[in-house]
Amino acid sequence: MNKKRRMVLRSAKLGLAVCAALAAPGLALAQEAWPTKPISLLVGFSPGGGTDLIARQIAPRLSELLKQTVVVENRAGASGAIATAAVAKARPDGYTLLLGHVSSNAMVPAIKRDLAYKADQDFTAITTIGSVPQVVVVPRSFPAKTLQEFIDLAREKPGGLNYASSGAGTQQHLGAELFQQATGTTMVHIPYKGSGAALADLMAGQVNVNFDTVPTVLQQIRAGSLRALAVTTRQRVSSLPDVPTVMESGVPDFEIGAWYMLMGPAGMPRPVVDKLSEAMNATLQTPEVRKALMDLGTEIAGGTPQQAEAYLQSEIRRWGKLASDKKIAAE
Repeated sequence: MNKKRRMVLRSAKLGLAVCAALAAPGLALAQEAWPTKPISLLVGFSPGGGTDLIARQIAPRLSELLKQTVVVENRAGASGAIATAAVAKARPDGYTLLLGHVSSNAMVPAIKRDLAYKADQDFTAITTIGSVPQVVVVPRSFPAKTLQEFIDLAREKPGGLNYASSGAGTQQHLGAELFQQATGTTMVHIPYKGSGAALADLMAGQVNVNFDTVPTVLQQIRAGSLRALAVTTRQRVSSLPDVPTVMESGVPDFEIGAWYMLMGPAGMPRPVVDKLSEAMNATLQTPEVRKALMDLGTEIAGGTPQQAEAYLQSEIRRWGKLASDKKIAAE
């Protein structure tokens, strides 16, 4: 290589180094400035469901902390997969987020092979918001007053009772399937596009039972429109202290719940992820938000993006194995 060429290459490298040095502060400033426009928080279920209620409790405080409006958008359908797929395909710039849910991000992928997203690859886990117990609820007019009475009735009429869910692969669906296997009962699955529609038909007596989340049906239970037979957690929940657990009611080792997580598309810039996680954790520590979530039956979590990612992957493995072992597939 001649002397002139070496000088040209040296000059080019020097120029690139100078450009990089000049660009770095600009990049940092751009990241520090985020967000500069409203943020969309997608919810995969209809208004009135547990996921929607959680989103609308956290969005106002997130808006205050991020100094930009966080808009909750409901894109119901396909057991939450429509909204989840939309976030997976969105630009990873932090302006399109997902209120992730055990159904759409772990359960549905376990039973459906034709999804438009890969649960273990297409998302950035930001912060685990918390989890809520499920509760076995029946219409006020239903004859069973206890879970054991319900089991006895279901055993007397195999296939004679039906249960509602927010769709195939949701926690209501898999919860009810596990319940049937644990109790030796058979019921007919009636899927809906969201908890709101399922709840309306349940209260009207069009369906017999639902394994819904506590936030979704707590008001109706307290008002007497629905009867709570048992909660699906290992211990009783503070919002329903008089309702026994499924295990207390005679079904051993039965435990299932639902979790919520703030998520975004894969490939989000780390500074944006960290800023969102910081804001989400601060939101969960806000007294009024904590009270609202706890009143809905939420066990608040929080934590780092790394912890959220580890939990997400463990749940994907858990429900994948369960679906395989129990041969549960999409209807």
